[in-house]
Amino acid sequence: MPFWNFARSTASVRLMTAFGAERGLSLPALLAGTRLGPAQILDPKIEITAEQELQVVSNLLGALGDPVGLGIEVGQRYRFSTYGLWGYGLISSATGLDAISLALRFLSLTYAYCAISFHQDEQIGVLQFSEPGGGIGESERSFLLLRDMAAAATLESELVGKDFTLRGFDLRSALPMPGMSLFGAWPTPNCPTNSITFDIEPFRRPLPNADPVTTAMCEQMCSQLMERRRGYLRMGTLVRQYLSTLPANATGSLPSFADYANTSERTIKRRLHDEGTSFRQISADYRRAIADELLDDGTLNLADIAERLGFSDASSFSQAYKKWSGAPPSLQRRRRA
Repeated sequence: MPFWNFARSTASVRLMTAFGAERGLSLPALLAGTRLGPAQILDPKIEITAEQELQVVSNLLGALGDPVGLGIEVGQRYRFSTYGLWGYGLISSATGLDAISLALRFLSLTYAYCAISFHQDEQIGVLQFSEPGGGIGESERSFLLLRDMAAAATLESELVGKDFTLRGFDLRSALPMPGMSLFGAWPTPNCPTNSITFDIEPFRRPLPNADPVTTAMCEQMCSQLMERRRGYLRMGTLVRQYLSTLPANATGSLPSFADYANTSERTIKRRLHDEGTSFRQISADYRRAIADELLDDGTLNLADIAERLGFSDASSFSQAYKKWSGAPPSLQRRRRA
């Protein structure tokens, strides 16, 4: 299960349909295939699936011809008010760094399709964005990446003031985007990561609307909302969602997943037992699925696959694969050829 597959409010869909309406697109055309009507997207109590929002993205791109950089334009329309409770928690945080920490802790209460990480040194901060997976089409994937990056930069600007600028706007893609700057930074293609870089000092300062009581209330309510939404999912589904956010050569761990799911290891074990599985079994099945995909790629030898999956050598990978599937990877590759 991909990172982005969590329930969400309709606010993002409303924003994109309003954007489309400004360009002459009809609401029925933008909502086609979503099973949503005009009244539903205006109802604050309704929650939708990520697939329904993704369908609106596909409809928007299809109608507008997928112009280069559209995600940047749309992303800059996301404001704190778009995010409801999560947004209020950010603006009431003590500092910009506290706001970033809260934002990433409750990222599944947003509309993000990219997993986002943050690191800093004495002078700069960097937000890094993974490209959305889970079978999303190339056009939609590019749009959502740029939308998430632009939305994050816009919220940062709202946090620290109108003088906010980016020091870097890096993209893994080689696609040029002429005229598409983001807060003073032009996109640099062919980079190792998708990231935005900014001066860290403004984020260390107190925020003008800081209120510890409001922040604590928002954090508590965000925790409850996240737990309720995750309650819709089986624990095994959450484990697969967690594994999908890790690099291919990382195995993950139960303590790490417990932090991710904001619950105890004991609860995780109990719920997985009730579902007839375990963390170890799901992890093994997930890694085998990745291994099968790599085995289907005829350009990779076993040593290459072992390295990508984090094994020390091809022999270690072969032993693990035989344990997973009952057959060595060489035989499995011949069967799948």
